[in-house]
Amino acid sequence: MSKPKTLVLVDGSSYLYRAYHAMPDLRAVPGDPHSPATGAIRGMVNMMQALSKQVQADYAACVFDASGPTFRDALYPQYKAQRAPMPDDLRAQIAPIHEVVRLLGWPVLAITGVEADDVIGTLAVAAARQGIEVIVSSGDKDLSQLVNEHITIIDTMNGKKRDVAGVTAEFGVPPALMVDFQALVGDTVDNVPGVPKVGPKTAAKWLMEYGSLDALVARAGEIKGVVGENLRGALGWLPTARQLVTIKTDCDLDGHVPGLPAMDSIAVGAQQTGALRDFYQQYGFKGLASALGAAPAQAAPAPTPKKAAKKPSDNLTSDLFADADLSATDTAGADTTTAPPDGPDTTTDPASADPASTLRCDTLLTWADFDRWLARLQGAELVAIDTETTSLDAMRAEIVGISFSVQPDEAAYIPLRHAGPDAPEQLPFDAVLARLKPWLQDASRPKLGQHIKYDRHVFANHGIEVQGYAHDTMLQSYVLEVHKPHNLTSLAQRHLGRSGIAYEDLCGKGAHQIPFAQVDVAKAAEYAGEDADQTLQVHGALWPLLQADDKLRAIYALEMQSSEALYRIERNGVLIDAPTLATQSHELGQRILQLEQEAYEIAGQPFNLASPKQLGEIFFDKLGMPVVKKTATGARSTDEEVLEKLALDYPLPAKLLEHRSLSKLKGTYTDKLAQLALPRTGRVHTHYAQAVAVTGRLSSAEPNLQNIPIRTPEGRRIRAAFVAPPGCVLASADYSQIELRIMAHLSGDHALLHAFQQGLDVHRATAAEVFGVSVHQVTSEQRRYAKVINFGLIYGMSSFGLAKNLGIETKAAAAYIDKYFQRYPGVKQYMDDTKAQAKAMGYVETVLGRRLYLPEINSPNGPRRAAAERAAINAPMQGTAADLIKLAMVKVQQALDAHQPAIKMILQVHDELVFELPESEVDWLRHEIPRLMASVADLRVPLLAEVGVGRNWDEAH
Repeated sequence: MSKPKTLVLVDGSSYLYRAYHAMPDLRAVPGDPHSPATGAIRGMVNMMQALSKQVQADYAACVFDASGPTFRDALYPQYKAQRAPMPDDLRAQIAPIHEVVRLLGWPVLAITGVEADDVIGTLAVAAARQGIEVIVSSGDKDLSQLVNEHITIIDTMNGKKRDVAGVTAEFGVPPALMVDFQALVGDTVDNVPGVPKVGPKTAAKWLMEYGSLDALVARAGEIKGVVGENLRGALGWLPTARQLVTIKTDCDLDGHVPGLPAMDSIAVGAQQTGALRDFYQQYGFKGLASALGAAPAQAAPAPTPKKAAKKPSDNLTSDLFADADLSATDTAGADTTTAPPDGPDTTTDPASADPASTLRCDTLLTWADFDRWLARLQGAELVAIDTETTSLDAMRAEIVGISFSVQPDEAAYIPLRHAGPDAPEQLPFDAVLARLKPWLQDASRPKLGQHIKYDRHVFANHGIEVQGYAHDTMLQSYVLEVHKPHNLTSLAQRHLGRSGIAYEDLCGKGAHQIPFAQVDVAKAAEYAGEDADQTLQVHGALWPLLQADDKLRAIYALEMQSSEALYRIERNGVLIDAPTLATQSHELGQRILQLEQEAYEIAGQPFNLASPKQLGEIFFDKLGMPVVKKTATGARSTDEEVLEKLALDYPLPAKLLEHRSLSKLKGTYTDKLAQLALPRTGRVHTHYAQAVAVTGRLSSAEPNLQNIPIRTPEGRRIRAAFVAPPGCVLASADYSQIELRIMAHLSGDHALLHAFQQGLDVHRATAAEVFGVSVHQVTSEQRRYAKVINFGLIYGMSSFGLAKNLGIETKAAAAYIDKYFQRYPGVKQYMDDTKAQAKAMGYVETVLGRRLYLPEINSPNGPRRAAAERAAINAPMQGTAADLIKLAMVKVQQALDAHQPAIKMILQVHDELVFELPESEVDWLRHEIPRLMASVADLRVPLLAEVGVGRNWDEAH
């Protein structure tokens, strides 16, 4: 028996609104807010491509609402009257959306006088009668009334499937009763009233009890109470409501879809590759355009294999909008990333099609072949190197093989530790490394890599300190296109129009994944050679762009130098005192148990401290605490914000907050830090992700040493476990109030400049200005208020936020902000000018010229736009601070190499550098390090670094 054919119907109107709200404010010319908006177009392309991967269709149509009234408007003039008008920038994208959907191979329907739901209903029912399986893609619950054994609704955005069982489980009634259900409940989106006070549960209960709306109406007198009165009062309206919510399945589509019921007019078409490439280029989708390459026209897009890397990448963005030419930004006060700093490299463009590969990769299994390639390496102007390894952990990884490329489409792979059943005899591991070592350690031989810091660690694990790295394609991308993914797969797709072999295709995945050493050597060589070749060719695409921009080229030079310094810091590591951590864990465990008992006593019973349901019952039912807020499902919330508010008046929430805080400290740090220490060194070697935060700030992982809490005594004690070896001490050099100093420099505000230039306590000076007293009269409380104001305004804090932080009325907080801006008018002017610049340019810059994109700065969505405005103010300060600490790190490391090699830089935490040094070198460090850190930039205010020394990190503060 032949398989039935399939019709896929897309609710295009639902799709385009989803695409519009999900995507940032993209523009055809990136950064130019006056060029056409393209976010909804780009989102629509991704959604259609995602659907094409999920379902295979014989017939298809993407159905949109046409402009103009329908029969429902005549039936009920208030129909959809409450809907806001379509945003202008979305309206302008509708015609291009229709065009690109057609180019992707989908028939497009928008029929005057007929709503999209009715077109979908007519087509679905006609197809089902012919035995065709129908899949409707939509998030609209109204379409559930169409569902039967041949018609199914899917929602690709959340994975929801509405078949007969799914509809019944979700709404409490089968699809055959959904019209009656909707008539009773009403539709607030379309402004269709239902029966007052009758919600989904009541409607489902009535319909399942009486069998239908007609039967319910006939026995309406039996319904008791207020809802019964409301039902009887709505009897005259219900027939109209049912007519409004009923999807028509018999619309006359002749002239629009001729040939019904044969369906031939909506057969799936071929993708129009040439026209599609032109469309992508017109609207600025360079990644999509280049990914098409010379691929032949095909049916609606099919899945493209993804490539996973064998080593970590600093930026691993991968989602529905992976290559959407997005611009990411930091939210106020914190760096944000879209993915963890380490993990498999999985980003791929869903529309990419790799042109036929012309790569030739030599597998070096003899000394003759090795010598021939070594001569090529020694004579090449630039060599791309890549390693295949045993681990993602750079400090533990060992080499399995090495690949090189010296010119496009040519590569070589040296397998060294492949041990599969069919593995050929390979050159001796130690002998190969010994013969490569002179060239690898020759600084005069320029080398290139993708995330070179990782490969440097891998070679160092085998006693080779690679010198001469001139370029890193990951960092080139990070500087040029900070808002995009920087892993090699994404770079190759974006800039070369190439994808490649998937790591999972070689090694499998999950529990069945094999080590790379067991991969067939021929396949491993193709994979590894491809990486080296792509790295070389991506460099060829990116380096000219950096050469053409002096500012960005200087930022790239700083990133390359920072990579060297970070490699040294990571390699040094920091010594951990395991017994101290064990003692702290025991003490924390005892206190956690004590807090549990105290919580039980207050509650009058034992309970699960991690159960929101039990907490809600004890808080609100037993102890009578007020409900502060509810969750999205209507449950009474007991999240941290609620606990903090309740803790002001009730002891139990305070106990729970302390319990949660200590449990996190124990689980994240005191229990685990010693386990993360490298056995051969006894030290923790964190990984600094350099290409994650768009402001240029570093992030730390495995372990994260930048988020150790220091506001509580228990949190600060954890730093006491970071120790110096015998005869040595630790020293901490920390920039003082760096972002406030940058604000003074950027704003040029006279009062703020004066405070820093005179060496005043800037918070005390601010308090004097805001409260109208002399500096000597400022109280500690006034200084605390001023400190919150100073830092809060940097992060765009509102009067509401300030009031919450200070525990005062919003009106009083607003008055403080007004007074602040009166006394520091230059700061207000800077903020206004920066926001205006961001709106005009689409980005802001640091003092050194690092570019920080703000895709939502002109968004029609108010909260998104406000967040982007706050980021526009903060990003230049946060980004400049990141640039300055990198400059300091580089300058200090150079000084240590030249004068004090016994001093090791072992940590970088925000604006702080931590050192391990012999006790005899303390005087030199106290004098020289602050001088070096203060001299990295010439600002309008002096930079100040303060040094502390101690036997451990805590004492050094």
